[in-house]
Amino acid sequence: MEKHGCLRSEDPVSDLPDETQVFSLLNYVRCPKNIIQHCISVSKIALDILSDFEGRVETNRKLVYVGALLHDVGRTITHGINHGVVGAVLLRHHGFPYPIAMIAERHIGAGIPAEEAWALGLPRKDYLPTTIEEKLVTYSDKLLMGTKRITAKESMNQLAKILGAGHPALARFKQLHEEISKLRGKI
Repeated sequence: MEKHGCLRSEDPVSDLPDETQVFSLLNYVRCPKNIIQHCISVSKIALDILSDFEGRVETNRKLVYVGALLHDVGRTITHGINHGVVGAVLLRHHGFPYPIAMIAERHIGAGIPAEEAWALGLPRKDYLPTTIEEKLVTYSDKLLMGTKRITAKESMNQLAKILGAGHPALARFKQLHEEISKLRGKI
């Protein structure tokens, strides 16, 4: 299979792909237009949020942008909870750097700990976003229904409707919301 962008996956962030390489991969894997539009919307939200604290917190703007554009690449194969894992494998296979693959892998839910992951049929490991870039993409993804922007409260209500009011993902999303809000200076 073709390697898009000739990126070296062992080089963490110095060889981040440009837009041409990103969209070349998305076209190559036949990513549906609605998924691409969703990913573009996630990138806009993530960069907008980042602009509130960029310069005060060390972040990699290009990693946020590229990670957001590619976070749902696994949906070209599956729309299940495993789309993050599938996306990470796909990205590594095509030579994309590790941090981009981790954004795809860890954006599912509001992050999923190992025991929950195992119960959901995923490999037993943590899928919790750990870097600010991973957290920004994860959070921004939850502020959309397709390409329609929603509030954090609407997202919480949607998660509660789907998963149940007592599901631990709600507490993880609330924590993520509070962390991002604090960085933005909105708490």
